[in-house]
Amino acid sequence: MESNQYIAIMAGGVGSRFWPKSRTAYPKQFLDILGTGKTLIQSTFERYNKVVPAKNIYVVTSKDYLDIVKQQLPQIPVENIVAEPFRKNTAPCIAYIAFKIHEINPDSVMIAAPADNLIRDEEKFFEVLKNGLEFVKHIDALVTIGIKPTHPNTGYGYIQHDHSEVAPGIYKVKTFTEKPNLELAKVFLKSGDFLWNSGIFTWRSKTILAAFEKLLPEIHDLFIGEKEKLNTPQEKEIIEDIYAKCPSISIDFGVMEKASNVYVLPSSFYWSDLGTWTSAYENMGKDYFGNAVVGSDVMVFDTQNCMVHVPDKKLVLLQGLEDYIVVDTDDVLMICKKDKEQEIKNFVAEVKRNKDEKYL
Repeated sequence: MESNQYIAIMAGGVGSRFWPKSRTAYPKQFLDILGTGKTLIQSTFERYNKVVPAKNIYVVTSKDYLDIVKQQLPQIPVENIVAEPFRKNTAPCIAYIAFKIHEINPDSVMIAAPADNLIRDEEKFFEVLKNGLEFVKHIDALVTIGIKPTHPNTGYGYIQHDHSEVAPGIYKVKTFTEKPNLELAKVFLKSGDFLWNSGIFTWRSKTILAAFEKLLPEIHDLFIGEKEKLNTPQEKEIIEDIYAKCPSISIDFGVMEKASNVYVLPSSFYWSDLGTWTSAYENMGKDYFGNAVVGSDVMVFDTQNCMVHVPDKKLVLLQGLEDYIVVDTDDVLMICKKDKEQEIKNFVAEVKRNKDEKYL
C-alpha cells in the first residue's frame, strides 16, 4: 500500500429504481440488496480497504446520510465522511473530494468509485487497478475502467477506444455514448471496440483539478478561492455556499467526454452496477425454479423466475407467478412484471403525486 493512494467512494444517490426497498431516507447503497449479510457500501469499503488503509478512504455522501455511513463504516475516521449539502451530480462531488485530498497531499493519486457496484474476480480487478494507478503516476491522464460487454445492455454507458495500446493494457478513448437503444447496443457489441462504462476512475488529484480548471471553470473557481478552508472547522460553511452556486452536472458529461487525455483499461472481471431489481436477480442464488429470494419465511408454489425481497420472519406465500418482482416492506407492497421494471420510476412519480411522501 502506498501512502499517496486514496479512495473516494461516492454514496449520495437515492437508488429510486430499487423502490420500495430503497427510500430517499435510506437508499440502496445502505441496504443488503443481495441478501449477503452486508450492505452494498460495506462490501465496497471492504474491497477497497484491500488496496489502501482505512485512513485513506473517503466517503462522499449527502448530509442526510452521515449518521448511516458512520454506523455502517465505523472503520473510517469520522473526518473522512464528507457531506454534500445538496445533490449536484458527480462533477461537484469529485471536485470537492479532489480539492480536499489535494490539500492534504499534493502528490495524491485517487480512485473515485460508486458505492453500489458488484465486483467479482477481485484479483483481476486489483490487477487492473494497479495498472491504472501506475499509469497515472507518470502521465497526466484521466483513466476509466471499461468492462468488456457480454450482451447489448441498454442500461449502461459505452466507451469506444482506439485499437492501439498507449501502454500495456491501456487505450486512448475515442467516444462516450450514454445508454444507447437496443439496435445501437448490438452494433457496439459486434464492433468489438466498445466497453461498458464502469464509472470507476483513477487520476492524480492535480490532473483532475487541471481538467476542472479547463473544462468546468465555473466549478473550479468556486473551490479554488476557498481551498485553504477545506479540512478546517470552516469547511462546512464554505461548502454550503459553494454547492448553492454549483451547476448540477455529471463528471462524464462535464469532463470525461471533453478532455483530450482520457484513457481506458479494458477489463474482463465480473462487474454489475446493480441498477435494477433484475440486475439484483441476475446476481443472486436461485432455487430449483429460478426464484431469487431474500426473506427467511417465503413459500412458493407454481412460481418461477421471480425476484422476491421481503422482511425476515414474515410469512409470504406466492402461487402462480412467473417473471415477477415482489418487494414487501413495512408500508409498501410492490408486485411488478420483471419486463416492466423500467416503469418503477414512473410508479414512484405517481406515488409522489397521489400519495403521501412518506412512501418515498
